[in-house]
Amino acid sequence: MTFTKTTEQSSKYEHLEKMSVPELLSNINQEDKTVPFAVEKALPQIEALIIEIVAKMKLGGRLFYIGAGTSGRLGVVDASECPPTFGVPFDLVNGIIAGGDKAIRRAVENAEDDANQAWIDLQEHNINENDVVIGIAASGTTPYVIGGLEACNLNNIITGSISCNAGSPLSLTAKFPIDVVVGPEFVTGSSRMKAGTAQKLVLNMISTATMIQLGKVKGNKMVDMQLSNSKLVDRGVKMIMGEIPVTYEKAAELLKKHGSVRKAVDSFQSQL
Repeated sequence: MTFTKTTEQSSKYEHLEKMSVPELLSNINQEDKTVPFAVEKALPQIEALIIEIVAKMKLGGRLFYIGAGTSGRLGVVDASECPPTFGVPFDLVNGIIAGGDKAIRRAVENAEDDANQAWIDLQEHNINENDVVIGIAASGTTPYVIGGLEACNLNNIITGSISCNAGSPLSLTAKFPIDVVVGPEFVTGSSRMKAGTAQKLVLNMISTATMIQLGKVKGNKMVDMQLSNSKLVDRGVKMIMGEIPVTYEKAAELLKKHGSVRKAVDSFQSQL
């Protein structure tokens, strides 16, 4: 059986250089509209992986994303947003990119071709059986990611994957694969486009649903968010006002005293 990268097949759009800006934007937008429907088809796979992540985190485990290029950067972005959004430790969700942190800003030649390096990178974090590792690769063929998951499988660590090609080598390696088949890109092979959007949507689902399941959201509010700037402090004060009958000034006083929306509301309610 021959594996075909659907993200790299010839696009139905040709001679892009002859299109006007409005034509380019309209056609890119038409392609982007197909992405949520591709994600919808993968919801059962996404659910299965999230259930495993939540179970492991309740045992003290962590979540790791590994990837190269755009895929690796997306994992780093999602991981870095969890502490300020949900108030979790910085090492609970981790993004590891082939080539190290310098690869976040610019490509590191041949980093993605080293099938052994991902496991070395994971060992620096004392990876163990309570953790979950998700490999991200649009093509599903990146050696760095596949090698990392293979090593995790050998060490009884749960593995998941996010790929945009059904039946890819990565999907066959992961215990909990997620295949979001978005089809050929507007610019053939440019997987930062539809594939990148699909991966971002799935990562949003994984981290957000996991944190909600772990009790990091109350109602629909980020009650454990870090108060790292004036905008977030103001948002926190208004959240408190929405939960308990106090003025803005009183809510601000409670927030400053307790350091989080959750603690401020719980303290006030405990005194009633």
